[in-house]
Amino acid sequence: MKRIANGYKGERVSRERFELAIIYVLRFAGILFFVAIVVFPFYWMIVSSLKSLDELLMRPANLALDIRKINFRAYYEVLFEHGFQRYIFNSVYVSVATLVLSVVLATLGGYAVTRIYFRGQSFMSYSILIIYMFPAIVLVIPLYVAFSRLGLRDSIHVLIVVYLAQTIPVALYMLRSYFKTIPPEMEYAGLVDGCSRLGVIWRIVIPISAPALASVAVYTFMIAWNEFLFAFMFLDTPEKFTLSRGVVQIAESVHLSKQLVMAASVVATLPIMILFLFFERYLVKGLTAGAMKG
Repeated sequence: MKRIANGYKGERVSRERFELAIIYVLRFAGILFFVAIVVFPFYWMIVSSLKSLDELLMRPANLALDIRKINFRAYYEVLFEHGFQRYIFNSVYVSVATLVLSVVLATLGGYAVTRIYFRGQSFMSYSILIIYMFPAIVLVIPLYVAFSRLGLRDSIHVLIVVYLAQTIPVALYMLRSYFKTIPPEMEYAGLVDGCSRLGVIWRIVIPISAPALASVAVYTFMIAWNEFLFAFMFLDTPEKFTLSRGVVQIAESVHLSKQLVMAASVVATLPIMILFLFFERYLVKGLTAGAMKG
């Protein structure tokens, strides 16, 4: 009986090991599959942008890259002959302005709905994300008509206002959840020591909320940098184009080669990828910090 029991136990352990091995293999295969889906388009953009035009025309399906034949001519033309330096400046200006205004306004608003009691506080607190539920395509037509009649449509400052309407609701919601985790006693101590409400926010709340503020900053910057629909609808003057709008302008030019389109796409994509990889841990930490009480 003991031998039978030991044999049954060994068979069960072997079966469990086999099942775990199958799970690990499937997990690795799934991760590899999704990584390939994400990495392949960017790899194809880089390879196509570094090849000469003759090689692209002769062998368009060739995904290999000969290091001895790397050609940076497409990047030079994109940056210095097609106005992409101006597009980069416009995107940086719009993204940084959206970031600063979103963080400041969301910090003040999130603190107000968390700590200051007023009539309609609960309704405002839970209706923050209502505007974010509407798809951008639903808002673009009325905004286009309104700004056109006001004569404000072809302006990057109007674009900043639109981006603020997109980013502030989520930023405010994220910060509100984080502010709830801060003990009110710390703020009361600051008020007793002579700080005003703004002093408490500046000296106590902001330093403690650094991870959440970093995640909000990265989120708003990425939204403003990558946004295309409103930039396409509102901007008409090439000198005011952002990067995403500039890439489309190059893609719509029939006399330009695919090589330039790929180089422009890399220029628009690479900075935001580097930014995300550098601040990814702060983004995840900020998004999950207020999960327990939010």
